Amino acid sequence: MHEEAPFKTGRVVSVEECKILLEWAKELGCNFIRLAHYPHSEAMVREAEKMGFLIWSEIPVYWTIQFDNEDTYANAKNQLTEMISRDKNRAAVVLWSMANETPEGESRLSFIGNLAEQARKLDDTRLITAALDTQGQGDDGNLIEDPLGEVVDVIGINNYCGWYPGATDTCASLKWASAYNKPMIMSEVGGGALYGLHGEKNERWTEEYQAEVFKTNIEMMRNIDFLAGLSPWILMDFRSSRRPLRRIQDDFNRKGLISEQGMKKQAFYILQDYYEKENN
Repeated sequence: MHEEAPFKTGRVVSVEECKILLEWAKELGCNFIRLAHYPHSEAMVREAEKMGFLIWSEIPVYWTIQFDNEDTYANAKNQLTEMISRDKNRAAVVLWSMANETPEGESRLSFIGNLAEQARKLDDTRLITAALDTQGQGDDGNLIEDPLGEVVDVIGINNYCGWYPGATDTCASLKWASAYNKPMIMSEVGGGALYGLHGEKNERWTEEYQAEVFKTNIEMMRNIDFLAGLSPWILMDFRSSRRPLRRIQDDFNRKGLISEQGMKKQAFYILQDYYEKENN
C-alpha cells in the first residue's frame, strides 16, 4: 500500500486515515503489509502494529538510480539509518527492504549489498529483503537467479503475468524455480481496472479482466513450494502522473483492489477468498 489518503487527493495526514486503509487490509484477510516504496509515517506503523499486521518497510531505492554516485549512496544510507532507528523497536516490522525493481549490475550489487550490511549492523534481529523483477528462464519456467538473491534473506519477486507479459491463460501453469534456498514473497502481482467498468474477462481495464488476472496468478502461486507470502499490487488506486490514459487512468494507477473513493472491485473478493482459504 501507498501512503495515499482515501476519499481525497493527498497524502495520509491523520491516524483516522491510516486506520481506514488498514481496516480495508484487515477486511481483505491480510496479516502482512508491504509499505511501498518509502518509510511510511510513524502513525501508520504504530496503527498497523496495534492491528496485528506484519510489516515490510522499505527505502526508495528503485529503478535506475545512480548506483555509482557516492552522494546517492549517502542519501540512501541516511534514509535507511533513520528508518531503522525510528522503528527498530516496533514488533510489527519483520523485514527491512533495501530496494525495488533495480537492474542487475556490479555497481547496483555493491550499492545494495553495502546497505544490507549497514542494516544488519543497525539491527541484527530483522530479515533483509528487496523486490526483484529480473528472472531468467529455467527448464520449466521462470528462474530466480539475480545475484542480489545472495545478499537478502527473503527474496521479493514482482511479477505481472497477464498484465505486462503474457496472456491471463498462461499464468496458472507458469512454473518457478530458484537458485537460492531461501523463502520468496510475491511482492507485487496484479493488473489494472477502473471501478465500475465491466465486460468480458479478456477485456483490459474491466473489473472482470483484473479478477481473471488474480484468479490465474493465485493458481500459479499455489504451485510455488518456496512461496512464503504475497502482497498484491495494490490495496487502493493512487495518483500517478505516469498514468495519463483519459477516462480510464486519469493520472491514477488503477491496479488497486479498491478505488480511491473506497469502492471494492471484483478482484478484492477474489483475494479475500484466497486469503481466507490459505489462512484456514
